[in-house]
Amino acid sequence: MLATIARGLLIDHFRRSALEHTYLDELAQQPEETQPSAEEQLQVLQALREVNLMLGALSANARAAFFYNRLDGLTHAEIASRLGVSVPRVRQYLAQALRQCYIAVYGEPR
Repeated sequence: MLATIARGLLIDHFRRSALEHTYLDELAQQPEETQPSAEEQLQVLQALREVNLMLGALSANARAAFFYNRLDGLTHAEIASRLGVSVPRVRQYLAQALRQCYIAVYGEPR
């Protein structure tokens, strides 16, 4: 049981670390005058951690569908093609992700 908990904590640590490094790498490529202050950077990193935790309960396909839709603006059909699933399955993935967002903001529905 302890090994399972430790493995989960390590996975969370590495996922969080990779997310932070990706953000900081992208930030470093921006012109200096457009870079946020150190305080703003910390706020963004905290928000990224919260989003990561919120979506961590989803399957990899559900997370990918959510990001494809919300960040890349892909249609349900385009997402289905990329993930190799049906359009109704993409709708289910998006519903799962939106439910996680709802829970993060408002708590578990009654």
